[in-house]
Parts: sequence; C-alpha cells; structure tokens
Amino acid sequence: MKNIIRKTPQNMYQPVGNYSHTTIIPAGMDTYVFSGQIGIRDDGSFPTVFNDEVQQLFKNIRALLDTEGLTGADITKVNIWSVKDIDWDYFDSEWDKLFENKHPSMTIAYVRALGLPEISIEIDIWAAKQPHE
Repeated sequence: MKNIIRKTPQNMYQPVGNYSHTTIIPAGMDTYVFSGQIGIRDDGSFPTVFNDEVQQLFKNIRALLDTEGLTGADITKVNIWSVKDIDWDYFDSEWDKLFENKHPSMTIAYVRALGLPEISIEIDIWAAKQPHE
C-alpha cells in the first residue's frame, strides 16, 4: 500500500505554521480536486462571527470528505483565502482536529473579496487515496 509522503527538506527553513513544504502523491493513487469550501450552514445562512464561520467551514470540509470516504490524512494541498484577519489560535485548533499532525502543503492569502459578500474565508482542498478495487 502506498502512502502520501509529507516532508520538509533539511536544507529549508521550518514551516511557519502547521503544514509541510513538500507533499508527494505516489503514482497510482486517485486524486480528488474539490471546489473551494465556505462556512455556509445547511439552511443557506452564514455565521456573523468569524470564528463561527471557520468552525462551519471545517464542518463542511469534513462532510465533503465523508462523501468520498476520505479523511484529513488524505488531503495533500490546501489553499486558504480570507478577507479578515485569521485568529490563528482558533483556526489551528480546528485545523489540528482535521489533520491530526498529518499536515498537507498549504498556501494562505489575504484577499479583498471572495465570491459573495457574506463569505469571509474559503478553503480549497486536494486529496489522494488508493483506488477502490
């Protein structure tokens, strides 16, 4: 069984957050590319408190992963876009629940706006897993 490899080369600076500099997906694994996920509730509303939106966002990511039989350990790349300053202590607590120290490669960008004015943060994920036989 092949496993996703996460590493930081010894000749590189250590990550400034909970991520890996390099993620290697072995040949033969299925790759999953997901649309950006947002902190929208099932009823179509958005939390007004930013950390509540972050919590809902991670809930939505876990639900999406569940539909494909994936876990945080299968995620290989994360792109984060936020229009607000992120409370990193809170964000990292949600992040660590999802990834359990199997941190993917990650990019964060602060942007002026996202697709709708109600959206304050969006996360785009890629994942890989052994194919079903």
